[in-house]
Amino acid sequence: MHALLALVLLATSSLVAAGPCDIYASGGTPCVAAHSTTRALFNAYSGVLYQVRRSSDKAVTNISPLSAGGVANAATQDSFCANTTCVITTIFDQSGRGNHLTQAPPGGFNGPAANGFDNLASATGAPVTLNGHKAYGVFIPPGTGYRNNAASGTAKGDAAQGMYAIFDGTHFNGGCCFDYGNAETSSRDTGAGHMEAIYFGDITVWGSGSGKGPWIMADLENGLFSGPNVHLNTGDQSITSRFVTAVVKGQPNHWAIRGANAQSGSLSTFWDGARPTVAGYNPMSKEGAIILGIGGDNSIGAQGTFYEGVMTSGFPSDATENSVQANIVAAKYATTSMTSGPALTVGSSISLRATTACCTTRFLAHTGAAVNTQVVTSSSATTLKQQASWSVRTGLGNSACFSFESRDTPGSFLRHTAFVLELSANDGSKQFHEDATFCPQAGLNGQGNSVRSWNHPTRSFRNFNNTLFVASHGGVHDFDATASFNDDVSWVVSAGFA
Repeated sequence: MHALLALVLLATSSLVAAGPCDIYASGGTPCVAAHSTTRALFNAYSGVLYQVRRSSDKAVTNISPLSAGGVANAATQDSFCANTTCVITTIFDQSGRGNHLTQAPPGGFNGPAANGFDNLASATGAPVTLNGHKAYGVFIPPGTGYRNNAASGTAKGDAAQGMYAIFDGTHFNGGCCFDYGNAETSSRDTGAGHMEAIYFGDITVWGSGSGKGPWIMADLENGLFSGPNVHLNTGDQSITSRFVTAVVKGQPNHWAIRGANAQSGSLSTFWDGARPTVAGYNPMSKEGAIILGIGGDNSIGAQGTFYEGVMTSGFPSDATENSVQANIVAAKYATTSMTSGPALTVGSSISLRATTACCTTRFLAHTGAAVNTQVVTSSSATTLKQQASWSVRTGLGNSACFSFESRDTPGSFLRHTAFVLELSANDGSKQFHEDATFCPQAGLNGQGNSVRSWNHPTRSFRNFNNTLFVASHGGVHDFDATASFNDDVSWVVSAGFA
């Protein structure tokens, strides 16, 4: 215990608290996989954390810590991705075993791309700070996932393992399955007990906890378990901290769920006991692949945000995990601005003028539910001016961003459905609120703002044949075409017409 305390003190004396894997090693349960886009997880680690690829020329660059054991060098990414968009291609394993996470391949559920692979996450969708230094997490919408089906040193069969991850406690859904951890090597469901991964969300198909969720549960394949065999474990608390520490660990006929606010306090134990007695879970049949953001069979319906996580060899003690939690708290995860470019003011009325050479007299407007661009001038009819004016509201799905309410149809907002922008009445649902939340950035062509979707941050408002979409720079849809993308997604923001 004294050695663990010394490691925590050493870590907290650094630029940013790093070294969870040093703590696990001291406890006799070394990391066999360590992934983070925000910081080094070993005090001495100075290698690559992750790689990004920009859409403008498909070039890639690696992002490393500012110093050994430190926070990621976000300035390198910001410079590399200026005036374009970037995605995260690889999350490197810091353990030295080469257990890197890359774009998940097709599985039992194919991915959304034409080749069946999953999407890659935006490199800028989850900005945070650690001890005041900017970094980026991995914002995962449905359809996005990472995987390694040939991992080395991870637990197989009934062997013991531990895992923790830090998630955004406000970004989740009821889809299957937002996981991090041990899964099938075939990307297919091979039966009960062939997985042991951390799950975070509010799905209730298999298991649930107290309250409305979200919950930390264990994905053991063919079931998400909140505790023993019963569908409901009231001891598994809803946990809604902005940053969540989630822990799942297992050994022969014994497993546990623990969790905490990643910014303060200590771990709570939500389950600690025997394996489920239904067939297939004792003994376990873990296969040792590693997944992030998806289920073991590549189910792609879930969403969430990942900042860091590890997998260990052996069953960590509660004391070891408690020291890791102290290290995480000392890292001081905090939120930061989600927007950039010309500022918007909640309550103001705005118009958005297209900047593509063909269309500089056209403004974002609506005709009924359809959202389009229309030529608007000072002499235009009042009705048209109102259709091209929008009230800025606090983001319905995230207060760090914005929603846009129609001036002439109060209660109706811009939202996207299947990536088509439309005007719809606010139905109060979580899905509506998220689809109607946007985070303006500096315009990609140097003019005004690009208006990025909060829940699909690779996508922004695009004027494509005078119809509005939330589009990515390259993709399977015609409105994702690369030609004139930066111009099509840049808008000059001015006062509303009425």
